[in-house]
Amino acid sequence: MPLDISAKQFQELTEQISRLAGDYLLRLDERPIQPSSSGERLVELLGEDAPRRGRGAAVVDRLRSVVEGARVQNGRFLGYVMGSGEPAGATADLLASVLNQNLTAWRSSPSGVTVERTVVRWLAEAIGCREYSGSLTGGGSAANLMGLAMAREAKAPANERGGAAGVVYASEQVHMSIGKAVALLGLGRENLRLVPTDADFRMRVDELERAIARDRADGLVPIAVVASAGTVATGAIDPLARIADVAARERLWMHVDGAYGALAAAVAPERFDGLRRADSVSLDAHKWMYQAVDCGCLLFRDRLAARRAFSHSGDYTRSFTDDPLEGFAFFEESMELSRRFRALRLWTSIQYHGLDAFQDAMRRDLAHARALEERVRRAPDLELLAPVELSAVCFRHRFAESPDARNLELLAAVNRRGRVYLSNATIRGAFALRACFVNHRTTSADVDVVVDEVLAAARAC
Repeated sequence: MPLDISAKQFQELTEQISRLAGDYLLRLDERPIQPSSSGERLVELLGEDAPRRGRGAAVVDRLRSVVEGARVQNGRFLGYVMGSGEPAGATADLLASVLNQNLTAWRSSPSGVTVERTVVRWLAEAIGCREYSGSLTGGGSAANLMGLAMAREAKAPANERGGAAGVVYASEQVHMSIGKAVALLGLGRENLRLVPTDADFRMRVDELERAIARDRADGLVPIAVVASAGTVATGAIDPLARIADVAARERLWMHVDGAYGALAAAVAPERFDGLRRADSVSLDAHKWMYQAVDCGCLLFRDRLAARRAFSHSGDYTRSFTDDPLEGFAFFEESMELSRRFRALRLWTSIQYHGLDAFQDAMRRDLAHARALEERVRRAPDLELLAPVELSAVCFRHRFAESPDARNLELLAAVNRRGRVYLSNATIRGAFALRACFVNHRTTSADVDVVVDEVLAAARAC
């Protein structure tokens, strides 16, 4: 069977897949969120040897098994910090794959690069960082790595001679990607200082200042501080303005890990005072812009700093124009060369719905978290374990004996029931159930179901 197919065959295949996807969306609320298929059964269905002869359009029947084995994202999927996959944008992914653009530079994808630069500008403006540039990434982990690469090269250059050295500061609640980043950059995890937090899980600025002073006294070189705009466990927002003051005084790079929370600055800017003073900011449109993965972003204030960190080109990539638009190259400001057209889904989604619709959905998420917080407070058998600052609600059942083990069993039981999907967190050593609202499908009725399902599962445990 030849690899190329006719336009008619393509249309027939996409129509079948479109019907399959449409049926999935139509029946979202009917499906159990956690699929019943076991790992062994899925390997049996999907893990066979590669066929020597193609199945043609019959592959759609195999895709049905993929759908049946997928975790469902209806309005009661509240696990992790996982956007809900807005469908209008998802349709654009097909076109992006057919166009097969490589967004290395304007000359390789004129419309694609224009769309991505536009989307980056929209995101920066939405969170109050109008003057920032940037690029889309695979996610917050890649964006955090790039932000700290810029910090290292700005404060302790190592690209040419190697010998990376420097100390990075972050709160003890920081995302695991920061530890990975300092390791990959050659700084070493021993040079990551985890600063204690206050009662609300926010970085203590006095402890940050003490840590910097100790390191300087020991002859070390502080280079960057990472502030969290929405910690992964509780959604805590570090005191960004005070951290920015310290960074300016100590001549440190300030990176804000906003993969979870930074986009909420579009609807609650008062909670993010100091955000626009950061040198770089990570954020994820596949969280609070509800896009399908992957769609992260790194924003930065100084394009020259990005070029110092990432510019290293071969003759085959040389541009033959100085035009600021047609001579632009993402690879001069990013660690990636080959880059997929991930911006098209977000651009299409915003064009289809308008920014107001996204901001309304974010406000509903924040309100749903407050509503669940209140439901938990009113339930005698439940207790909150952390303040609700954004949209993450950490709570547990008040089991009298072995509460951690019993709540672990409870989480598994809730998810097995299939109506609600929660994740977990560890809050001051205690095992917590965690509901995180970054889901445009969630309704007030779905919020009520969370507590009902937890209590019902607890009675059955």
